[in-house]
Amino acid sequence: MPRLPKPSLSLADSAQQKLEELVVTLEFAPGSVWSEQSIAEAISIGRTPVREAIKRLEADRLFETVPRHGVRVSEINLYEQLQVVEFRSHLERIISTSAATRALPVERQQLVKMALAFEEAAAKSDILAYLRAVFAANQYIAQCARNPFVTKAITPLFALSRRFYFRYHGELQNLESVSQLHAARARAVAMGDPVAAEQAAVALTKSIEDFTRSIFLRDVGRP
Repeated sequence: MPRLPKPSLSLADSAQQKLEELVVTLEFAPGSVWSEQSIAEAISIGRTPVREAIKRLEADRLFETVPRHGVRVSEINLYEQLQVVEFRSHLERIISTSAATRALPVERQQLVKMALAFEEAAAKSDILAYLRAVFAANQYIAQCARNPFVTKAITPLFALSRRFYFRYHGELQNLESVSQLHAARARAVAMGDPVAAEQAAVALTKSIEDFTRSIFLRDVGRP
C-alpha cells in the first residue's frame, strides 16, 4: 500500500505552529505586546524563523505590528468572527466534497484515525487535545481536496476560529457535540461520499455559526 511521505517541518513552520498554539490557547493574551526576542525565548527557536512565523501570523490576522515595540496579539472581534464563519462555511463545503472525491486510500485511513481523536478528546473533556485534533483534521482535509487556492483562502480562518472556541467553549457549547460533528465530517470524507461529506460540512459549520452568533448576541446585541 502506498504511503505518503511525511514532510519535515522547517524551523519557521515549527515556530508558526508553536506560536499559533500560544495565541489560540490565550497564553499570549489578546492585546498583549511582544518583541521578537521575547517570542523567540518563549518558544525556544531563533529569531530568524520567529520573524518569518510572525509575518505569517500577521497575514492571518493573529498579530499586528506595533512600531518600535514589536507585535501585538490581535483582539477577538465578535463582528469579524461572524464574517469568518460566513466565509468559512462556503469554503468548507467545497473542501469537503473535493476531498471526498480526491483523497487517496492511505489518506482515508488517516481520516478515520482523526475521527477517533475527536471522540477521545471529547471523552476526556480535553480542550487542548480537541484543538490539536481540529488543527490536524482541518489542514489534512484541505490537503486532500487538492485545491491550493481554496486551501490558501481558508487557512487563516482556522486559527481565528480555534481561538474563538477556546475563549468561549465552556459557556454555550458542549465539547462532545462539536467533536461528533468534526468526526462525522472526517468519516464522510474517508468514505469517499461527496454528498455525505457536504452534508457533514454544512452541519458542522451551522453549529459553529450558531455558537458564534449566540456569543455575539449575548455580548454585543443584535446586528
